[in-house]
Formats: sequence, C-alpha cells, structure tokens
Amino acid sequence: VPAKKAPVKAVKTLFFSRDESWLRFNQRVLEEAQDSTNPLLERVKFLAITASNLDEFVEIRVAGILQRIEDGYSVVQPLDEGGLRPQERLDQLRVWLRSFVEAQYRCWNEQLLPAMLAEKIRVLRWEELSDEARTKALEFYESEIDPLLTPVTIDPSHPFPRVLNKARGLALLLRLKRKGNKVAPVLGVVTVPRSLPRLVPLPGAEGCCDFILLHELIESQVERMFRGYAVLSRSAFRVTRNSNLYLQEEESRSVLESVREELHNRRKGDAVRMEIEASASEEIVERLRTNFELEPWQVFRTDGPVNLSRLMNLYTEVRRPALKYPAFAGKEFHLSAKTADIFEELRKGDVMLHHPFDSYKAVEDFIEAGAADESVISMKQTLYR
Repeated sequence: VPAKKAPVKAVKTLFFSRDESWLRFNQRVLEEAQDSTNPLLERVKFLAITASNLDEFVEIRVAGILQRIEDGYSVVQPLDEGGLRPQERLDQLRVWLRSFVEAQYRCWNEQLLPAMLAEKIRVLRWEELSDEARTKALEFYESEIDPLLTPVTIDPSHPFPRVLNKARGLALLLRLKRKGNKVAPVLGVVTVPRSLPRLVPLPGAEGCCDFILLHELIESQVERMFRGYAVLSRSAFRVTRNSNLYLQEEESRSVLESVREELHNRRKGDAVRMEIEASASEEIVERLRTNFELEPWQVFRTDGPVNLSRLMNLYTEVRRPALKYPAFAGKEFHLSAKTADIFEELRKGDVMLHHPFDSYKAVEDFIEAGAADESVISMKQTLYR
C-alpha cells in the first residue's frame, strides 16, 4: 500500500502586494549600504537612496491610504490586492516603517560612521570643531546663511510659518529673559534654506575630509537670532506632506488644467510624517505634532541626521575614487563610413541605443543636428522618467 503523501500546505497568495513589493525592493537597497564589500562612498549613496525612496513612498502611498481612510473608505471600500482594507494596510505599514527607519540609522551609526572615520571622513558637531574650522564655518554663516534666515517666534500675532514639503527646520523652546519663569515658554522656528549645501566643508588635518551639517551650523548661532530669549531646548525637524494628485473628473476641466492646478498645490498637502531628532524635548515634539495635526505614530525620532537623503552630498564632495565604483563610460556611437550625418544614417536603417552601455551623447548630437537642420519644423519626444 503506497504511503500517503503529506497534505500540501495551502499557499495564501502567490504574489506580493504592491506596497510589500516596493518595501522589499527598498530593503534590498539598504542591504547594499550594509554590505561591507561595496566601496564606502557607494554604501553612503545607497543609504541616501533608501531615504529618498522612503520619502516618495510616504508622500504618495502612505498619504493615499490616509486620504482614503479620511474619506470614509475604511469599511466600505473593497479589499485591495492583498486582501486588506485601508486601515489594515496602514497598520501593517506603520510597523514596517518604524522597523526600516531604525535599520537605516543602525547602518549609519554602527557601520558607515566608523568606516568613514577610519578613512578620515568626519561629519562633526559644532562643539567638536577646531578654532580654525569654527572661524571658517562662521565666515560661511555670515556671508551665505544669515541673509537667508527668517527666525519666527510663535504667538497670537505670529502664526506658525508655512513649512514646505521635506524642508528642514529648527524648533526652539524659548523663554523671555526679563520675565524669567513667570511666563510659559514659546516656540521659535527657523527654516533651513534649501538653496544651500546640506554639508558645509571645513578645513581639517592633512588627509581629512571634515564637514558640518548645515542645520548644526545654524543651530550654533540661534542665540543671536532670538535676542532677549533664553534657549531652553532645540531640535531639527522635517515634515513630509501629502504629494498625491487628486484630479477632479469634471468635463469642464481638461486633464492638463487639473494637473497644472494640482502641481501648483503640491506642496500644500497635509502633513503625513514628521522626523525629529531623538534628543528633542517632549514639549517641542508635542507642540510640533499638534501644529501639524499628526498622530503619535507619524512622528519618527531619528538617531542621526534628520534627512539621510542629503548624505548624497558626501558622495559628490569627497573626491576619493578609491572609495567609489570605477567610473563607467558608455560606448560612443559612430556614423557608418561615407555617411554625412545622423539623418542619412537613419535613412539606411534604425539605430538602437542601450543606455547606459551606449553613451547618451548620441541622443544629444541627434537633437543638435535637428536644431541645426533647416528642414526640421519641430521636434517631439516621449520621455520616461
């Protein structure tokens, strides 16, 4: 009598959900940052990419789910491709997001920072700077940063300033010196200019690459901005807003008009996430959280730079080829023998280019040739981001 086969365990699903598939992809990017066999600056770059990816996921996917819940679809809406309703999907994402952010900062603090230090690449705090470095940093502050700053104290006559999507700010808890403890502390806010580099290079010992984060430099000078106030505590923060596009399907409006209007309002979406330094006082966190109308789970305390995507600047600022992948140059496209220009080449047959293995310069030359050709009336391209 043949032995009975063990029952086959039912497979719940053969596919990952849309969100899970994306999350697993970003996890693989993080694994590249954690991989010590990769060049150091490439690992920093991979970590920055995970942060940039996460920003997009939060401002589009998470924001979209929150929008559906707010619109009342949490019960009546059909199940998604993973068999979950919006609130169930959000509950899953909350757990994953928290875990992923913790893994990002472990990678930064426990792996990348020590490896950078071994290569004499340092991201320093203000109190760690030498006298020479402080002098240079202050010169940069006076000439490039100070003219762009607008410090604000929040009170009935000064409402909370509009914080743009993914812009970094400094929040400060302030108390009037002349009134001492008789009055409650107020909140001060300084928006960090986006037009300036997030990492300010500093003079250092020979062979060293020293930097200070832009918000650290601004933070060191806040007493000058808020004269008459005692600074009780301070912290950098960053808010991610809903950047999803909600098109009104009206016959009177074309899709182009709808997109144009939504792009105009893109930075004015509701806050979806707030990142703030782990050292921030509870009072600052709560005041900001209340202002941005966020739930406690939407606040992410960071054990390191508030915006990891800006670490991409390290890759470009540190000119150490040994810490990067070897430079790659695509194959140049050449016209066939006895062919005068690209148009004559195309009359003979199609040209297929495979980027980045083929150089993109061929496309640039093609457009320039068209611009110079009197027979060309217009040029149109279909572009994919």
